[in-house]
Amino acid sequence: MDTQHHSAPAGAESGVGGIVHENVRHRTRFTVVGNHLAQHRELSGLAIGLAVYIQSLPAGARADVRTLAARFPEGVTRIAAAMRELETHGYLRRERRRTPDGRVRTRTVSCNQPGAAPDPPAARRPPPWLPRVERRRSGVGPAHVSTRPLRAPGSALPGT
Repeated sequence: MDTQHHSAPAGAESGVGGIVHENVRHRTRFTVVGNHLAQHRELSGLAIGLAVYIQSLPAGARADVRTLAARFPEGVTRIAAAMRELETHGYLRRERRRTPDGRVRTRTVSCNQPGAAPDPPAARRPPPWLPRVERRRSGVGPAHVSTRPLRAPGSALPGT
């Protein structure tokens, strides 16, 4: 067992060191995150993780410091600091709004690409060339993927 093989390359050259990705394509319940966020050199790991979590939330979900502190073990102080980091780098914006009854509420705006203009609502629809996924009427069993396009060439998108 002590025999060394001098012909075998060492470390990363042999494929032993470094990261290896075993990826499976997500089909449901996923969020796309840019490398500019995932590998941001000035953000803490907590801030990056918090940004990813916030980006995964549906519109209208609460994302204030107390709600997030109740969800994560870090606590109010660290969550607040991470949110300030995200604000500093443009990933979060907190806007104070007055409700009709006169109360002031804070709305959190998550920006997945700071500095870029938001996509118009029509651009958020799935591209028309993607196959339509149809559920069986019973709701039981696997989904059926139709080969029909979502729209005919030159026609308007459904619902427009």
